[in-house]
Amino acid sequence: MAYDIRLMKLVNGETILGKMDESGKKLTDVAILQTVPTQQGVQMLILPFGYPFETEVGGEISTEHVMYEYKKFPEEIKTKYLEATSNLTLSTAGDLRTIKNMAGPAKGGLGGLITK
Repeated sequence: MAYDIRLMKLVNGETILGKMDESGKKLTDVAILQTVPTQQGVQMLILPFGYPFETEVGGEISTEHVMYEYKKFPEEIKTKYLEATSNLTLSTAGDLRTIKNMAGPAKGGLGGLITK
């Protein structure tokens, strides 16, 4: 199932990620995207919207509280958001090629898939 993941800025200035509800009037599984300055530049963190009192991504926010919607943002942010909401580690095509080269030829079973 493909999710319609959106990055938006709320009227209070927070940047949030979430899955657009089919009706288009609310975001579900809302997370905050925070930037933290480091010596190398800026690091981005994805946290539950209710952090520190809630430790899992959830809840919903009506789009009437949205000031701005980003039309484009990096696929890596979408991937990290999906990892945070699903507790799975997602791979890109480049990662799969590297795994295949490291694992050698597949020998039956799962065909060389690596699972946790």
